[in-house]
Amino acid sequence: MNSFSPDFQTELAHLMRWRRDVRRFRTDPVDEALLMQCLDAFSMAPSVGLSEPWRIVRVESETARAAALDNYRSANAAALSGQEGDQAASYGALKLSGMAEAPVQLAIYCDETTPKGKGLGAASMPEMRRYSVVGAINLFWLAARARGLGVGWVSILDPDRMARDLQVPQSWLLVAYLCVGWPEQTGTVPELETLNWEKRRAQLPVETR
Repeated sequence: MNSFSPDFQTELAHLMRWRRDVRRFRTDPVDEALLMQCLDAFSMAPSVGLSEPWRIVRVESETARAAALDNYRSANAAALSGQEGDQAASYGALKLSGMAEAPVQLAIYCDETTPKGKGLGAASMPEMRRYSVVGAINLFWLAARARGLGVGWVSILDPDRMARDLQVPQSWLLVAYLCVGWPEQTGTVPELETLNWEKRRAQLPVETR
């Protein structure tokens, strides 16, 4: 197939517009088969040298979730202390994590020393393994949104502490902590924009050399 139909292209653009970072989740469980359908997107993702460096840790136990949530709260308090004046007040009012409610939580790592791929494409740019993980996360995100699920990416964390708490190998680098579940509400405008934290660019900056 050389191209998809105009209807499909319209639907794809619609899906990408509705792919928002979700922080407000219902606590309803996610069906295991549905979750696995979404996770299958990782297996379809491109990766440098076909290294497939993503490593997925499901954070399910009360102990692991409590440690992750405390990690976030500590990191968020530190981030808030770095804000001043009106911006501090604005920051403090933001809900930046759905970790207290999301029924599914995934720590996504990159295996920096994977032998798979034989180092192809990563010798001069080893960060390409991490970029590959990010690309796979994006496919997972779209797959989840297409099925009505929401995904939230939490980056306000201490990755070293997370690695210790989850007891992962030293060669694994934390790329994302994802909250997954049914969103309380959906929309096409990022919450940070509706709350006037920042605005999306009106035009894409493209430079020519």
